[in-house]
Amino acid sequence: MTQNLVTSVPAQVRAVSGRPADAATPMEVWQGLSAAVVDAIADDWYATQQKYRAGRMEHYLSAEFLMGRALLNNLTNLGLVDQAREAVGAFGQDLSQVLEQEPDAALGNGGLGRLAACFLDSCATLDLPVWGFGILYRYGLFKQLFEDGFQTEHPDPWMEDGYPFVIRREEAQRLVRYQDMTVRAIPYDMPVTGYGTRNVGTLRLWKAEPVEEFDYEAFNSQRFTDAIVEREHIADISRVLYPNDTTYEGKVLRVRQQYFFCSASLQQIVDNYVDQHGEDLTGFADYNSIQLNDTHPVLAIPELMRQLMDVHHLSWEQAWDVVTRTFAYTNHTVLAEALETWEMSIFDRLFPRIAEIVREIDRRFRLEMASRGLDQGRIDYMAPLAGGSVRMAWIACYASYSINGVAALHTEIIKRETLGEWHDIWPERFNNKTNGVTPRRWLRQCNPRLADLLDEVTGSDAWVKDLTVLADYTDAVDESVYDRLGEVKQANKADFAAWVASREGVEIDPEAIFDVQIKRLHEYKRQLLNAIYILDLYFRMKQDPGLEVPKRVFIFGAKAAPGYIRAKGVIKLVNAVAELVNNDPVVSQTLKVVFIHNYNVSPAEHIIPAADVSEQISTAGKEASGTSNMKFMMNGALTLGTLDGANVEILEAVGEDNAYIFGATEDELPALRQTYDPVWHYENVPGLKRVLDAFTDGTLDDNGSGWFADLRRSLLEPSYEPADVYYVLGDFAAYREKKDAMAADHADQRAWQRRAWVNITRSGRFSSDRTIQDYAREVWKIEPTPVD
Repeated sequence: MTQNLVTSVPAQVRAVSGRPADAATPMEVWQGLSAAVVDAIADDWYATQQKYRAGRMEHYLSAEFLMGRALLNNLTNLGLVDQAREAVGAFGQDLSQVLEQEPDAALGNGGLGRLAACFLDSCATLDLPVWGFGILYRYGLFKQLFEDGFQTEHPDPWMEDGYPFVIRREEAQRLVRYQDMTVRAIPYDMPVTGYGTRNVGTLRLWKAEPVEEFDYEAFNSQRFTDAIVEREHIADISRVLYPNDTTYEGKVLRVRQQYFFCSASLQQIVDNYVDQHGEDLTGFADYNSIQLNDTHPVLAIPELMRQLMDVHHLSWEQAWDVVTRTFAYTNHTVLAEALETWEMSIFDRLFPRIAEIVREIDRRFRLEMASRGLDQGRIDYMAPLAGGSVRMAWIACYASYSINGVAALHTEIIKRETLGEWHDIWPERFNNKTNGVTPRRWLRQCNPRLADLLDEVTGSDAWVKDLTVLADYTDAVDESVYDRLGEVKQANKADFAAWVASREGVEIDPEAIFDVQIKRLHEYKRQLLNAIYILDLYFRMKQDPGLEVPKRVFIFGAKAAPGYIRAKGVIKLVNAVAELVNNDPVVSQTLKVVFIHNYNVSPAEHIIPAADVSEQISTAGKEASGTSNMKFMMNGALTLGTLDGANVEILEAVGEDNAYIFGATEDELPALRQTYDPVWHYENVPGLKRVLDAFTDGTLDDNGSGWFADLRRSLLEPSYEPADVYYVLGDFAAYREKKDAMAADHADQRAWQRRAWVNITRSGRFSSDRTIQDYAREVWKIEPTPVD
C-alpha cells in the first residue's frame, strides 16, 4: 500500500458525488473515503488471495458475520486515521461526523456472528490463509424500535445507498440447484485488513439471483405477477437473516438458505483445488480444512459428498474419507433448542439427492455402531435420522475430525452431557477453544484514550498484536497510572452520557456507576434477574428515603427474536421499570434505567469503554462462553457474574478480589433442583413478593398484553412450565447481596482502579489472536503466509 489518502480522497469523493469535494455531503465523503481505502489495499488484497489459493487453506463457514462498521476499523488497522482526518479536513469535513454516516453491516445476531468477525480480523493480522463464507443478507438483523416499551421489528436495508467495502464478483458466480429452481449465487467480497501487515483477508458473501433476471414475455402478456414471482422467491434466500421458522414454509426457507451458501462455497473451494492441484480429489483434505461455525453450515457435509461423487466420480468410501478429514465442528451451546433438526420432508422437497446421501450416512452409521457393539436404543439416539427428522449436530459429530467447545466449562459439559455419547466413542476428536475478541476493534479502535495510555505504559503498540504483553505491567506501574486510568474512564463516561442524551433522550450522570448488560435477549441470560433487582432497589428506596444508595445507571441493550414472546416480554418489563424509576422525582436523582434501542456493534463501541460493571449473570451451565465479558474486561469493567462460560476463566485470570461472583454453580444446580421451590423464595426472601406482585398489581403497565402475568407465572407456577427453569429466584438473594457490595466498593476509587487495571492487563488470553493461533496449530494445520 503506497497511496496517500490526502491526495487520493478528493478524486474519489468527486467521482462518487459528481461535484467538488468541498461541496459533498458527509455521506458522499464517507463513500469516497471508503473507496479510497479499497483503492489503497487492492493490490495487496489480490496478492493475498492468490498466495492463499496456492497452499493449504482454512474455510470458515458461518450463517452470521456481525462485522459492524468497516471504515474506522480499516483505517485503524492500516494506520491511516490521521491521514483520513487530514484528507477530509482539507475540504471542511470532520472525520467523526463522516464515520457516523456508515451503516452497520448487521449480518449477524449476537455472539456467534461477532465471534466470526473477530476471528477473521485475527486471521488477517496473523497472516493466516483463511477465507470466510456466508450470505449477503439484504436486510440482515432487523432494526429494533420501541413503541410503548414494546420491541417492534423493522427492515434494516444496510446496503441501499451503496457500500464500497463489498465488491461484486460476477465472474465467480456459481449455480445452486434445488428440485424446484436453479439459483445464481453471486459472490460479493469484503476485505478484512490486518493490523501491521500487508495481508488482506476475504469474507465472501453470496447473494441469490435468478438465472433469468426477468420474464419479459410473461410481463408483456399482462401476466405481471408471473413475471416477478420466481425472482422474488429466489431473492428471499438472501433477503433476511434467520427468517421466522415457526411455520413449515419458514423452515423450508431456512434450509434453502443453508444449502445455498454451503453449495456455492464448496463449489468454489473444490474448483480452486482442481485449478491448483489437479483432478485427483482424494488429496482434497491435504489442502483444505472447513470449520462449521455451529450447525447452520452442516449441509456442507452431504453437499461435499455429492460434489465428490457426482461431479468428480469418487466412490462413497473415497469421498467419505475426504469428508472426514476436512470438516471441523464448533458447538456453541448446551441448549437442546440450538441443536438444529429439520424435517426430512424438507430435504426430499428441496434436494432429493442430498436427502438420499443423508439416508445413506444414516444407514452406514447404524451399521458401524452395531459393529461396535452399541445397543439399539443408543444407536437410535445417536443416529443422524430419527422420527422423520435430520439431526444436524449428529451429522457434524459423525463426519468431523475435530469437535470443540468455546470455553473450558462449556467443553466439559458437552463432553459429559450434550455430546456425551459421541465423546464416549471418539474422545480424541474433542478439544476446547475458548473464545476471544479482537483487541483492534474492542480496545484500540473503540477506546483510544485507554489505548494511548497502554502505549505510554508499555512503550509501544506491540500489545495490539500480542495482548499477553500487558501481563508484565499488572504490578509494575506507579500510582499515577491509576489516576490516569480513572481520568480515561471518566472521559469515556462523559462521552457516553452525551451520546445517550442525543440518541435515547435520557439524561444520565457520568459520576454514577454505569452497570451494563448488553447481549442477546434470552431467558437463560437472565435480564429478568437484573430487572427484578432494580425494582427491588426502587422499593427499598421508597420504603426508606434515608437509605444510602450510590448513584447508578442501569444500561441494557438487547434484541429478542421476533417469535420469542417471553423474551419480548422481558424487554417490555425493563422499559416499564425504566419508566417507573426515571419518572420518580426522588428516586431518579439516584437511579436511572436506559434501554439502548437497536443494539448492535456500533452502540457497543460507545457503551463498553464507559462501563464500570459488566453483567454476566446467566444461569450456571447455560452460557457457552460469552464474548461481551471479554470486551468489558479489556476495557477495565469488573465482572459481576455467575461461574458460567468464560467467566470461569476470567476469574482464574484476575483472581477473586477483582471480580464479583455469585450464585449456584453448574455442579450444585442438579441437587438444588431436586427440592427447589420458587414459591418459598417468593414468600421468604425479603422484597421478592413485593417485586413480583408489582408485575400484575398495576405498578407496572404491560398495556393489557398479559406478558407480565406470563413472566410472573413462569417463575412461580409449577404447572406452567417447570417453574423458574433458569433459577432466577433461587439466585436472587445472592445476586442482590453481591450487587449491593459492588456498588459500595465503587466508592473507593483507588481500589476500584487497581482492580480495573488487573482486568485490563490480564485480558491477553481472551484475545481472538490466541484463539485463532490455537485453531491454526491444533485443528486447521495452517501456517502464516505473508505476502511479499
